[in-house]
Amino acid sequence: LKPKPSVCPASCVWPRGNPARNYTQQTTKNKPSLDAAMAAAAFRGAVVQAAAASTQRSFASLAAKQIMTVTPTAAQRIANLMSARNDPTTIGIRVGLRTRGCNGMSYTMDYTDKVNKFDEVIEADEGVKVVVDSKAVMFLIGTEMDFVSNEVGTEFVFNNPNKKAECGCGQSFST
Repeated sequence: LKPKPSVCPASCVWPRGNPARNYTQQTTKNKPSLDAAMAAAAFRGAVVQAAAASTQRSFASLAAKQIMTVTPTAAQRIANLMSARNDPTTIGIRVGLRTRGCNGMSYTMDYTDKVNKFDEVIEADEGVKVVVDSKAVMFLIGTEMDFVSNEVGTEFVFNNPNKKAECGCGQSFST
């Protein structure tokens, strides 16, 4: 609030006293004390540290879990196939997905001699390594790989909790 020079002479008094003094009183009145600010900062720091520790525990527990599991019968069958192949460069089996079939995606399996960047390696029984292709990891989380032998035939079966639909023959699925 400024007086207009044309209306008020220089000796005119401001309506609420000295404006500079009023401004400083108003700004310091609503500010917390330095002790309160330091206590709040310390509390925020403690909360951040607790959250970071919780996140580290969560990541540690996730790191302990594998992307997918391999049953002992599947591991035994893979070990038999690997020994029959008798190729020293082969390190394991690569599991992936292809876009094909009635429902969108189907599983692929092949021998592999390398682990690409971002691939997941699963150490199963019998010293078997199953390499999960990096592009398939998101769709195979929690999947169980099994080997089934029955009257109709023998095959690897993937019990995938992420599938929403499956075709009649069971060869393709969608998520």
